[in-house]
Amino acid sequence: MNKILCVALCLLTTITYAQKDNAKDAFLEKWNNSKNYLIAIAEAMPEDKYTYAPTEREMNFGAQLLHMRGNMLWLGNTYFSSEGFDRKALSKNTPEGKEAIINALKKSFDDVYVLVEKTLPEELKETVQFFAGPKSKLQILNLLQDHLTHHRGQIIVYLNLNEIVPPDYSGW
Repeated sequence: MNKILCVALCLLTTITYAQKDNAKDAFLEKWNNSKNYLIAIAEAMPEDKYTYAPTEREMNFGAQLLHMRGNMLWLGNTYFSSEGFDRKALSKNTPEGKEAIINALKKSFDDVYVLVEKTLPEELKETVQFFAGPKSKLQILNLLQDHLTHHRGQIIVYLNLNEIVPPDYSGW
């Protein structure tokens, strides 16, 4: 009897952990940490440096943050919402100034979080049309994080070039 109870308890524990250990939950945990890390970076840059760009061909600091915001909203709304995405409406409502940009970033992270949270784990296997060819929704999640990481790395360099110590890295 004790062996059966022990086996049942082990199976139940394994099933419970397996339910928490899925791609969606892993993404959402990382997404929140990415939000906190990017906001800390955005707060570290003085407002008068939001127009700083290392070269003419690169976006300035504020534009980098707005680009990340736009990409989040585009991918999140296009692939995880039935409402779609209106690029023109986004470009008409561009926040200006450090505080407004940071608030818009926070809201964008939160909006994408809610959209992904509502997505059923099995939906991540669905194939969607993407300009780079058919992709799964899981690949879109990976792109959301990868794009954010790419531009976040760039703006960390902007901080360093202005002799501002970046916030400590926060991963998972």
